[in-house]
Amino acid sequence: MRINEKPQSEYPLLARFIMWAQKKKYGETLLPAKLWGRSPKLLYGLQVFYRAIDRKDSPLEPALRSLINVRVSQINHCSFCVDISTALLQKRGVSIEKIMALPDYEKSTVFSEREKLALAYAEAMTRSEKGIDDVLFLRLAKIYNEDEIIELTALIGYQNLSSKFNAALNIPSQGFCLPMPSQKKSN
Repeated sequence: MRINEKPQSEYPLLARFIMWAQKKKYGETLLPAKLWGRSPKLLYGLQVFYRAIDRKDSPLEPALRSLINVRVSQINHCSFCVDISTALLQKRGVSIEKIMALPDYEKSTVFSEREKLALAYAEAMTRSEKGIDDVLFLRLAKIYNEDEIIELTALIGYQNLSSKFNAALNIPSQGFCLPMPSQKKSN
């Protein structure tokens, strides 16, 4: 990591509570929380935003949310995010074949048209030089309702924030996902 974590005792109480909850859930505190925790208001805001996006009553199915998180993280070269999001994909029952095909989802037969369209939207939002053209948005609006598009856009925006933060600070993978065959290098 490019910035050191502080000793646990130097974090405010709520930040230490968030870290404790992560340790209970994951077996260890997530490295990004230790850096976000250096600015507690940012850590709190990020936690609230993430909980709002990854909730049970989201109009987007859990596996789709995780597929998007992994793809955005691959594009942004965030090894931590790819690791933890792939672990969640595995937990959500997504096949190894689908996970391995993610960098080439457009050509793959294992993805539904709904998934391919959401992934195309995620790529266009993540690769700023591409942008979202009217053709892509109209295709999106034929499959997703307006509320789903808002949720999808917020999810992609959040994952870009998270993965770019982690990649810039060189936060390493913490080894959460199960071992898989070598993945193709993402673009």
